[in-house]
Amino acid sequence: MSGTNSERELLTEGPAIILVEPQLGENIGMVARAMANFGLSELRLVNPRDGWPSDKARSAASKADHVIDGTRVFETLEEAIADLNFVYATTARERYGFKPVRSPVTAAATLRQRFVSGERTGILFGREKSGLSNEEVALADELVTFPVNPAFASLNIAQAVLLMSYEWMKSGMEDLTVTAFQPIEQRPALKEEVLGLFEHIEEALDARGYFRPIAKKPKMVDNLRAVLSRRAFTAQEVGVLRGVISSLDRFSRKRPRGSGAPDDSLSGDAVTDEGIVERDDGRNDA
Repeated sequence: MSGTNSERELLTEGPAIILVEPQLGENIGMVARAMANFGLSELRLVNPRDGWPSDKARSAASKADHVIDGTRVFETLEEAIADLNFVYATTARERYGFKPVRSPVTAAATLRQRFVSGERTGILFGREKSGLSNEEVALADELVTFPVNPAFASLNIAQAVLLMSYEWMKSGMEDLTVTAFQPIEQRPALKEEVLGLFEHIEEALDARGYFRPIAKKPKMVDNLRAVLSRRAFTAQEVGVLRGVISSLDRFSRKRPRGSGAPDDSLSGDAVTDEGIVERDDGRNDA
């Protein structure tokens, strides 16, 4: 699957995800996928309607096999949480009782703190149609609710798990602005290179009679340069654009590449990965 890499470290830690009487194997599989995305791996099922194991769940998990293979099934919620020290119950609707209600950010921070101190924790998620009952909520230590549209607060179970899993991952990051990868560093273009691009484009357009009427050419050139200078080009980007212009110069619509166009292997001309045309006369259209 896109984005997976078996050669990198697989994170498998954090709170147990506990699904109470889940109905569809596909939903369980999507929960497993969401967990794996953000480093969670312990999935517990309480009395799944269609039984376990489930081929549909494994298929929907999209290679999150380590979560599916490690899934444990319990007959009751009490059994599922018996070995845990602290449990959150998720809810989308108001619950009037004595349980503290936390945001996902606060809940994730609390779970992280307890995890670091060696406690075993879990998060309860209810049925697809009705969520958790009041009796089940009463077994949790605290509640967590999501900031959603009050008129449309229902979340798919996999979406709810994904939101909490994401907050769990964030709670362990030292810097929330850090990204998993960065763009390839490129050298900013010199003004000389940008001016060369301007001249190249203007010459190509002039040869095709673009600047009409001729009296308006200076203003049209000014407008063209203003558009092209709205952002800072890198040297590679200048090379790409000039390679495009060179290709337009060489191949007309009547003689496009592949339909009687000059053979690069015979002419000695070549196009680099950056789109720059290297000619056999020693000059580069870049």
